[in-house]
Amino acid sequence: MKSMTIIPVLFLFSLLSSIPHYSYASVNDFCVADLKGPDSPSGYNCKPVSAVTADDFVYSGLVAGDTNNTFKAALTSAFVTDFPAVNGLGVSAARLDIAKGGSIPMHTHPGATELLIMVEGEITAGFMTPFALYSKTLKPGDVFVFPQGQLHYQVNSGKKKATAFLAFSSANPGAQLLDLLLFGNALSSDIVAQTTFLDIDQVKKLKARFGGKNLNKHMSM
Repeated sequence: MKSMTIIPVLFLFSLLSSIPHYSYASVNDFCVADLKGPDSPSGYNCKPVSAVTADDFVYSGLVAGDTNNTFKAALTSAFVTDFPAVNGLGVSAARLDIAKGGSIPMHTHPGATELLIMVEGEITAGFMTPFALYSKTLKPGDVFVFPQGQLHYQVNSGKKKATAFLAFSSANPGAQLLDLLLFGNALSSDIVAQTTFLDIDQVKKLKARFGGKNLNKHMSM
């Protein structure tokens, strides 16, 4: 009988061990981040509840960004490092401004699904899989969802500035821009050209534009 009792206990222990590691906010009602401490897969440590005020749950920074840059676009974020109250809640936001002729190049968010809510102007947006392209021209009031990890883009296809608000399924969604990954690195121009099938001169031009190194370095034989 004793051995029969031990078996369910061991099963329960193994079941509990297999449960994913949840954030601090899933244990408490909320967990306003203490940004002075380290980040971890479960988020930041909590600010003492006695030190939390209503102001912690309000963020007033989603204002228009400066679009005077290479992409003619600006992303103003309300991620956990900007808005500590979203720590562990699996949500964050941002504002997207794209000037006429501007774009957000191909990129991914490895840690989050993205929801785009059109407010002003016109944006052509889409994502692609190995099998298909899903693209649509969006007007104010339209909503587009980009599944987590999918390569996607946003282009101002209108005649004036475009604005949208973004929501993410993570307090810190992260981003990997394809242009910066390809041309903002220290790989030799030869290797980049060979692996992308681009002309070597074009690669050097793009590496110079995006801050890459080893523009003139050749592969050793």
